[in-house]
Amino acid sequence: MLNTAVLGTGLLALDLVERIQASPHLGCGLVIGRTPQSMGMAQAARMGCATAAGGIGALADAGEAFDIVFDVTNAFAHPTHWAQLAKTDTTLIDLTPTSGGTLIVPAVNGHQAAAHRHIGLITCGGQASIPILHAITQHYFPDHVEMVATAASRSVGRASRLNLDEYIEATQSAIQQFTQAGTAKTMLNISPASPAPPFRVAMTIVAPGAEPGPVRELVESAATTVRALIPGYRLVSCAVTDDTVRVVVEVTATRNGMPTHAGNLEVISAAAIFAAEQHALARIPALEETSR
Repeated sequence: MLNTAVLGTGLLALDLVERIQASPHLGCGLVIGRTPQSMGMAQAARMGCATAAGGIGALADAGEAFDIVFDVTNAFAHPTHWAQLAKTDTTLIDLTPTSGGTLIVPAVNGHQAAAHRHIGLITCGGQASIPILHAITQHYFPDHVEMVATAASRSVGRASRLNLDEYIEATQSAIQQFTQAGTAKTMLNISPASPAPPFRVAMTIVAPGAEPGPVRELVESAATTVRALIPGYRLVSCAVTDDTVRVVVEVTATRNGMPTHAGNLEVISAAAIFAAEQHALARIPALEETSR
């Protein structure tokens, strides 16, 4: 079992803690927050986790080794976190909207996760859209790709709001990397609607030669693959008109303690645990050999 630490105490970080505790391959050794009296720190303690305040410095003060650290802070802090861990044996899984590390999307290149120690998960919009976009653009060359994500205001925390520019840049860059599109554009809407809407991602791909039947098959297959990891992932529509493909998906959170509108958080949390468990599974043969 790999020992992990979580940097952050928000709703997303606490969902990670719960997933770690439910994993047969991961253990939560420490949850780190900014201040000792926060609600998130208190909740982590009630969940049975050791807690510490003071940021990444608390890792060294903990007096134990961590195989994996999940960074659930913000894009401004992440480079410093990696700089401190780069010379160690710790794997850093980045849930902030930065472009650092090897970008992993489980439904596309998840098999590569175990080979890298600095893993970037792009953004919730990237995780929700790239499997669909990648599936289409493996068969039709895209001149242009657009992605518009809409998240409920209640599911977008303070750190995410501070990182909106980084969110757009990281998502747009990743879409171009995974699709090889000539140009790409990304937008994020934060909806104050009541009741809060589910996380929604609308994609537009300009791809000469795209045909309705084959495109639909590609999209449905990709959606099925994603749904195996994220049960609330749903294909809403798929249409092809004059070489333009339009696809809409919605993600409803299905986990206990997670509001149904917070599909954006569930998308990135599921990807993080997937990457961590790939590391654990890759080490099992070595661990079994050592124990003999």
